[in-house]
Amino acid sequence: MKSQTTIPATKVERATKFVKTGFKVGGNYIKHYTKRMFDTDLSKEDLHEDNAHDIYESLSELKGSALKVAQMMSMDRNLLPKAYSEKFTMAQYSAPPLSGPLVIKTFQKYFGKTPQELFDTFTMDAVNAASIGQVHEATLQGKKLAVKVQYPGVAQSVSSDLKMVKPFAIRLLNLNERDVEKYMQEVESKLLEETDYTLELKRSVDISKACAHIPDIFFATYYPQYSCERILTMDWLEGKHLSEFLQTNPSQEVRNKIGQALWDFYDFQIHTLRTVHADPHPGNFLMRPDGTMGIIDFGCVKEIPEDYYQNYFALINPHILKDEAKMNQLFYALEFLSPADSPAQVAFFKELFKSMIVLLGKPFHTPTFDFGNEAYFASVFEYGEKMSKYKEIRESKSARGSRHALYINRTYYGLYAILHELKANITTTKPEWMM
Repeated sequence: MKSQTTIPATKVERATKFVKTGFKVGGNYIKHYTKRMFDTDLSKEDLHEDNAHDIYESLSELKGSALKVAQMMSMDRNLLPKAYSEKFTMAQYSAPPLSGPLVIKTFQKYFGKTPQELFDTFTMDAVNAASIGQVHEATLQGKKLAVKVQYPGVAQSVSSDLKMVKPFAIRLLNLNERDVEKYMQEVESKLLEETDYTLELKRSVDISKACAHIPDIFFATYYPQYSCERILTMDWLEGKHLSEFLQTNPSQEVRNKIGQALWDFYDFQIHTLRTVHADPHPGNFLMRPDGTMGIIDFGCVKEIPEDYYQNYFALINPHILKDEAKMNQLFYALEFLSPADSPAQVAFFKELFKSMIVLLGKPFHTPTFDFGNEAYFASVFEYGEKMSKYKEIRESKSARGSRHALYINRTYYGLYAILHELKANITTTKPEWMM
């Protein structure tokens, strides 16, 4: 993959790139509808393919928050047409890497030295390049290290990028502007945190230490003396990402072991720490043949407010849905329902969210759960598709759900998706009070 020698850094440069992409997307629509004049049966697949290619190409050059939003959207199979989700998935693992001179410039700015002067060896070619930064391999005193270098200008461009990416999100996802606006502040705050490697260093050390007792997971050791707000140095962890790991055809026992470790890791963070690694895409887990798993990248961490935690997880208890008064109270507290709703809207959204809670809560309602159950996941995806078509949702004047739900739901969606890929059958531990 060809490396980038420059990244558009100023607002004008980045805005120009967005405008050019907008023109390309507009041209794709014109081309598609011109073809449809002669072929009324023409599907939108070609349109989606062209748009996905043009948008991803631009976002991957811009790096940062624009590319991160594409990564987030790719994690939900129901959010985007297939062409987009397949293309945007590349943001989880690979984007055009930064050229060597820009990497050296970053080290000189923060350490006053080149990476070759800091480490015994340093590979100038990135071994992994994603949305916020890229990873290089280094050695020091016989230790193999992973050195994450942030792309220049990413932190300064978060707010302006989100303003520019919003129209694309509204058009692609068929959302109304109120929905997008409500959650943009939450996304912006998390993306700003992800660009602060000093904060990530602290969270990495704190969560690794707190979760060290959980069987079958391991973490890197971090090196503050070789880290700063834009560079993060840690031990190199051996292991394979999910897709590579599954190609080795691991036994069901190993799949279950890794799945259990993953569930236990999230269960402890959410219900004990109230702080959770909220970026569970496959690129952040390194799996080994013995059924152990390394966990990396604590840039995106969600702290769960106590009142939100109590209300959200109260709904996991299936008996709550039989208590009309309590259920109503929780639905309003969690912003599923709004005081401005008409009686018809209250009835519609209550039934909609009750169905969703029953479906997504199933793993919690039995002592064990088989995440390889294809029928269950087919019903989840069908439900998501059905929701996207309800005009009541599209035309609602209120965005449904607290802003805190954005990253909690994303965490569970990512967790379920990985467990499904593993086809893991696990013990679904949960706090006693929840049941």
